Amino acid sequence: MIDLYTWGTPNGRKVSIMLEATGLPYMVHPVDITARDQFEPDFLAISPNNRIPAIIDDEGPDDTTIKLFESGAILLYLAEKTGDFIPTDPTKRLQCLQWLMWQMGGFGPMLGQAHHFNRFAKETIPYAIKRYSDESRRLWSVLDQQLSGNQFIIDQELSIADFAVYPWACRCDWQGIQPRDYPHVQQWMERMANIEFVQRGMQIP
Repeated sequence: MIDLYTWGTPNGRKVSIMLEATGLPYMVHPVDITARDQFEPDFLAISPNNRIPAIIDDEGPDDTTIKLFESGAILLYLAEKTGDFIPTDPTKRLQCLQWLMWQMGGFGPMLGQAHHFNRFAKETIPYAIKRYSDESRRLWSVLDQQLSGNQFIIDQELSIADFAVYPWACRCDWQGIQPRDYPHVQQWMERMANIEFVQRGMQIP
């Protein structure tokens, strides 16, 4: 059994989509970040960076219990544990990891800043709004180019790269993005939205 500590954010939903996709048994433990539950000692013992998601797997390597934080690391761990949603071809595997890192280093953090300054900042800061909105549009353009002619991010193969990117794309309104301006991304989002396990994962917790 896997214990999933999460909340309704794009980073949390990456992992719940993966768990729903693989069919691994898991139990959800909501961590209410609006109530600062992420700073509770019990959670910090699992995720010392006080960020969701995190997991505990009592069937880890060599039948040991393992604790993991950081959504990208969790996706990679679950993909390797099951052999699912990560290409077996060495070149495509590297491409998958490349786009996973692209999400972790850019499409998540930069869009997250756009969320903050467009929606949550207590004062309007035009420079920050423009900076992160412009970067969001640039990143969406990069994704649109990658999806040109591809059904999924890695050619025609659904992978953890798609699971990592999709929940962030779903917050497009917070980024001031119109998906119709990025037709390849819009079509991919429609494909993703029609997958049942993606629908279930997006509802966790």
